[in-house]
Amino acid sequence: MIRDTIESARLLVVSRDSAIPRMLWSMGVSNYWLLESAPDAWEAMEHVQSGVTPDLMLLDLPQEDVDSLHILRWLRRLRPALPIILIGHPDDPYRKQEALRLGAQDYMVRPLNDGQLEMAIRRLLSAVNDAAETDITSDDVELISDENFFIGISPIMRKLRVQAGLLAEANVPVLILGESGSGKETIARLVHKLSVRSGFEFAKVNCAALPSDLLERELFGAERDATGSARAKLGKLELCAEGTILLDEITEMPIGVQTNLLKVLQTKQFVRPGTSTSIDVDARVLATSTTNMEHAISESRLSEDLYYHLSAYTIHVPPLRQRRNELPFLSRHLMHQLAKRYSLAPRDFSPAILEACQAYSWPGNLRELENFVKRYLMVGDRGIAFEKSRSRVHQGMRESALNSSRVLNQLTPSVIQFPTEGAGSESLKSQVQSVKLEAEKNAIRAALVRTGWNRRAAARLLKISHRTLVYKIEQYQMKSMDPSLSQESDGFRMKGVGFRDDGRMNELD
Repeated sequence: MIRDTIESARLLVVSRDSAIPRMLWSMGVSNYWLLESAPDAWEAMEHVQSGVTPDLMLLDLPQEDVDSLHILRWLRRLRPALPIILIGHPDDPYRKQEALRLGAQDYMVRPLNDGQLEMAIRRLLSAVNDAAETDITSDDVELISDENFFIGISPIMRKLRVQAGLLAEANVPVLILGESGSGKETIARLVHKLSVRSGFEFAKVNCAALPSDLLERELFGAERDATGSARAKLGKLELCAEGTILLDEITEMPIGVQTNLLKVLQTKQFVRPGTSTSIDVDARVLATSTTNMEHAISESRLSEDLYYHLSAYTIHVPPLRQRRNELPFLSRHLMHQLAKRYSLAPRDFSPAILEACQAYSWPGNLRELENFVKRYLMVGDRGIAFEKSRSRVHQGMRESALNSSRVLNQLTPSVIQFPTEGAGSESLKSQVQSVKLEAEKNAIRAALVRTGWNRRAAARLLKISHRTLVYKIEQYQMKSMDPSLSQESDGFRMKGVGFRDDGRMNELD
């Protein structure tokens, strides 16, 4: 049962001015709040360290006192969750900015208004009470490493957790798909942690960050190290013996390296460059991608055989917009995690901010959410600024998002910006993509016409797989305009000439 801190709070007033405690007494708050006092910040520090921690502190900042801000920094580390209201002077704006930066939740300027003071106290105590009631338990947060955690509040993420647990027990490759920043690496680390390999090495290789030769050295090693000495450089596949290796953005891996990787998956062996000795491999391979697999295969960026080896077991990580009910929990956990990292007091999220977060589409997913929480921790409401969405928000969400942005505009001039229908021209990226799709469609149609709609022959001309071509024909809804050609078969008859499956012409009787 959580104690109601609003109506049974312990307040510590730190001030040399007796007028502030007298004001609180005259307000009648002593009937339901326990008031304690300390003449200066040093005595307040001893009080907090040795006695019962108060539920809220009012810290008066005399203009001549240079120690109070140092004590505030110390209090933040000792009691990061302690709400603190600072009382300062109107001609001291620097100290106000510094105090808020150090984690004070509110700053009031003399002369004090008793109604505003009581309202501020109740607001902060209410925020503490609400946070205690809605705080996630240790069972909800699964720590994977110092930087990675998994929260499974929504049904879709609970299902994903079960799926990860089942795949952890199978010693097979796994393909993890999802948008950028959705948490694919976290799922990979979770699979590793739940498996019998958790006591061994976990290594990540970014396939998009290295050219072909360096990526090959990174994976398979080399007989000589970078300095040219005879000492062999071990690759990640050897270093992760009995462990797990994560190949991030597998579609960016050069085709030649993909061929070597495929041999590893098939034979559990590889030959280090510069030698002729086979090396046994006992590392589990996990791969991630943000790319549509069919498109990557059709564009010859991903080996079809490698895809089939990796995709037998596939995990789809949902984007943040599909699990919005987890946003308050994720935001709060990130807030406490980042506050601990930077030795600051965690800030509470106002209802208006949480409403705006729920309405926002989060195109950058968890990575964008973490950056937002970091900014909020540092500067609070005044510095909040969502990144402009790179994709259009669903029409059904847009009105809600704009309403929330109007609320936030009262706090800051730079809040959430959503594109409106018909506003501006298409982006350069979308125009280039449109041109590429049209060129692809024209090339496929030309190949089909040339081979008389023999799909296998057309696939060979285009140097793509038959399956990919069939997928593209269905995608573009392409049909032959010549009724004499059969679209149901992979050959045709016309004027005594036919195409065989190898694409060559053959005279017909």
